[in-house]
Amino acid sequence: MTESDFEAVRNARAGDPGAIERALAGRKRRPLLVGDKRLFILAADHPARGSLGVREDGMAMADRYDLLERLAAALQNPLVDGFLGTADLVEDLALMGSLENKIVVGSMNRGGLKSAVFEMDDRFTAYDLDTIRSYNLDFAKLLVRINLDDAGSVHTLHTAAEIVTRAAEAHLPIMIEPFMSEWVDGSIRNDLTADAVIKSIAIASALGASSAYSWLKLPVVPDMERVMKATTLPTLLLGGDPLMQSHEIYESWENALSLPGVHGLVVGRTLLYPPDGDVMGAVERAAQLVHHAR
Repeated sequence: MTESDFEAVRNARAGDPGAIERALAGRKRRPLLVGDKRLFILAADHPARGSLGVREDGMAMADRYDLLERLAAALQNPLVDGFLGTADLVEDLALMGSLENKIVVGSMNRGGLKSAVFEMDDRFTAYDLDTIRSYNLDFAKLLVRINLDDAGSVHTLHTAAEIVTRAAEAHLPIMIEPFMSEWVDGSIRNDLTADAVIKSIAIASALGASSAYSWLKLPVVPDMERVMKATTLPTLLLGGDPLMQSHEIYESWENALSLPGVHGLVVGRTLLYPPDGDVMGAVERAAQLVHHAR
């Protein structure tokens, strides 16, 4: 990317905001599943919850131009199937022409800001279903953190159930990312034991009046074979902890990708901000794990 590319985005936003809708409406789309029926999707919806840190750098994702440059470069890889993000990033990338022939996933509930007292009341402050459909997007995504000790969870569950029902009525695939969560020293911690993930799957799978268009987005945890026996829903694996060693992360992905029902990866910071700085190398390595049969 060059400064002139970014200047074009700024100029469109300031002087021709209708260019955003035109870019999305005219975007070349593709079927959801092709070839090996696996998906490799880059994710960057963390900033919308105020979560900007990667490893020891608490503001790693704060430079929007740096983030866009990393995303645009990674999306050039033909084995990258799509992008998951909030409207601001989707629109920037659409104006830059980076979403052609890609799956675009609209992230919906970002109101549970990181470390806020209301974090468990994870309101839907980003995309809504009507906009996802009218703006030519392919997939919806919602986060469902379930805290049995926090009443805020019930609002998220109730709203999520309504949205899953409406997505099914609209024949729109919807990606549900469930966790059993708890407060620990003022912050939310997700329980990454197999039993907790299985419980979250049971709750998430039953959300709404139909699960016909529901997908799951699950963490890779020990005993993933038992975890995947808990659902028949198509499943994508989330990226994992950026603090883990790279070889451990890739090995865990490779093992989990071989399980029945697993259709690919949805990864963000782990690949966009790799320890060695080689974004393209990290993306290519993950892409080969997902699409090894191509």
